[in-house]
Amino acid sequence: MTATLIWILVVLVAIGVYLSWTAGRLDRLHVRMDAARAALDAQLLRRASVAQELATSGVLDPAASIVLYEAAHAARQAEEEHREVAESELSQALRAVFEDPAQVEAVRAAPGGEEAARELAEAVRRVPMARRFHNDAVGAARRLREHRKVRWFRLAGHAPFPLAFEMDDEPPAALVERAP
Repeated sequence: MTATLIWILVVLVAIGVYLSWTAGRLDRLHVRMDAARAALDAQLLRRASVAQELATSGVLDPAASIVLYEAAHAARQAEEEHREVAESELSQALRAVFEDPAQVEAVRAAPGGEEAARELAEAVRRVPMARRFHNDAVGAARRLREHRKVRWFRLAGHAPFPLAFEMDDEPPAALVERAP
């Protein structure tokens, strides 16, 4: 009888350690996901800021400046539930403004334009990477949260279910092709 109680106690301790390890892993995934979201937010803000700065610099023609400024402003001011749409619209505005390689060359030829074009090219290249890192972290957390043991023992606590950030992040080809 004593041996049976010892084995039951050993099994319960092993289950407790395993569940604790799983909860710790889930917590680390949530921390990684939060860090990736912060990096994504920083890259999106940088892209919108550079686009807004370029739109107000006087380097672009007035119509392109207005389109780019409004899209960048909307992306910076968007509420969380409308952010993906606003960021996608900024991507579309960037592609519309910089679809013509001549427009990119005109920006580069203006005083300070080479630096502005390089900074914008860097910003639009970093957004897809940051989004991919964020969505990878979200996917890993979701896969773990879907396990029965996590749901049955409520190892995720009260953390909201992770959501991927889906947006159109294709950069303007004419801008990134010739970036130094």
